Amino acid sequence: MKGRWKKDLPKVLEMKNITKVFPGVVANDKVNFDLEKGEIHVLLGENGAGKTTLMNILYGLYQATSGEIYFHGEKVDIKGPNDAINLGIGMVHQHFMLVENFTVTENIVLGSEPSKANGLYLDMETARNTVKEVSDNFGLKVDPNALIQDISVGLSQRVEILKTLHKGAEVLILDEPTAVLTPQEIDELGVILKNLTQEGKSIILITHKLKEVLSMSDRVTVIRRGKIVDTLKTKDTNIDQLAEMMVGRSVKLTSDKEDKTPGDVILFIENLVVKDTRKYDAVKSISFDVKAGEIFAVAGVDGNGQKELVEALTGLTKTVSGKVSLCGKDITGNKPKKVLEAGVGHIPEDRHKRGLILQNTLAENLILGYHYCPPFARKGVMNYAKINEHARTLISEYDVRTPNEYVTAGSLSGGNQQKAIIAREFYKDPVLLIASQPTRGLDVGAIEFVHNRLIEQRDNNKAVLLVSLELDEVMNLADRIAVIYQGEIMGIVEGKDATERQLGLMMAGASMEEAIEGGKADNENKIA
Repeated sequence: MKGRWKKDLPKVLEMKNITKVFPGVVANDKVNFDLEKGEIHVLLGENGAGKTTLMNILYGLYQATSGEIYFHGEKVDIKGPNDAINLGIGMVHQHFMLVENFTVTENIVLGSEPSKANGLYLDMETARNTVKEVSDNFGLKVDPNALIQDISVGLSQRVEILKTLHKGAEVLILDEPTAVLTPQEIDELGVILKNLTQEGKSIILITHKLKEVLSMSDRVTVIRRGKIVDTLKTKDTNIDQLAEMMVGRSVKLTSDKEDKTPGDVILFIENLVVKDTRKYDAVKSISFDVKAGEIFAVAGVDGNGQKELVEALTGLTKTVSGKVSLCGKDITGNKPKKVLEAGVGHIPEDRHKRGLILQNTLAENLILGYHYCPPFARKGVMNYAKINEHARTLISEYDVRTPNEYVTAGSLSGGNQQKAIIAREFYKDPVLLIASQPTRGLDVGAIEFVHNRLIEQRDNNKAVLLVSLELDEVMNLADRIAVIYQGEIMGIVEGKDATERQLGLMMAGASMEEAIEGGKADNENKIA
């Protein structure tokens, strides 16, 4: 798809000198951005750089403090999403906005349903035919009659794209479109986007995944701290350059991890069953172990039982049956405090809900879990001199960027919040560290920091259970990889032997044997 952009193509869209000021924060600072007809233009930047804010202004969700927007050369005033849609601008959000128990067609025409008999009846047959026609024209291959609850995440995303096309979108904004897709679905999305541009559509991608920038886009604009760093033709750049432009320094994108022979079994899980909030089996009789001196990763598309597995292991959810042992001791059903005291550290997937008390000070957050122990407390009385001294030590050691230890945890950036959680959990010196989505929402610089710390834990002969949706992260860090699908372990593979194709097939429900055969077939086809 690279190389299709030509300088003489007309500009579909121009955003000129866009500034957006929130109380105390300049989110966008005189930003200039444009879009050519039939191109895919990536907006790339670290967490909090201002990417989504800029696109929310374009879609009418925010109003710019100053600046101008031009559509096909004419100045436009976009006061809300309806204005954007009427112009031909559609946005596919990271979190899908679909009604689960409606069909594909019902979701797409919702709010603009065709009718017959002077409006007395809905004309769903016409709606289904229209959806099928649009789907076929753009190669989306979606069944108009399928229920949303019965289709994959990748197909749900196609439905969201169809919704924007059905409304007449000429420009599509896609916010982190590959965050919850398998590798195969990502490849399929790339083909779909190419088909859309060949049909005259123009696309803006918001993403932090550098490989996808290179494989999908024609141009890339890098934004850092609310300002544009540069706009480049994708064919003229590379991953290392883009990473450095994002964070302002050189970044090492792959971790150095020496070969290490694992030690004794630390965590042993046997036939574990856990129900979700709807009382369905989310974890279905799974078994595996994690050894000292290894990173054991659980990979899979979001919503396949990972959340329930982690909550059961940390005492946040009750198990239905099965056994959990830590260093040979049964801890099945233990409360979170008992799990912590047994030697388990936990980096939760949602740092706001599970990791921090946002209104409390950073210093107070850095002792959570051992706040009742000396030297930080004695007989229920807090020793704030020791608490603050401890905080200053961890802030320095883990490079937490903060004015001081007295600020609230909620005032820190996402990356610094994550560093604070890691500092706190590592201080406990756990025998087992459970790291769930440890780099979610972080920029490449913060990701580098987290990865190095996880490897450090492994090299110190600790056991690390990594649960991640990021396949690159799993393949970069893991010594062994288990793939989970619909609550079942499809197979466990050695990290050094794993391929993206094999893991992707297993993430979509293939057994390990089927995935291996699928990989062989791919290789034979390449050779042929």
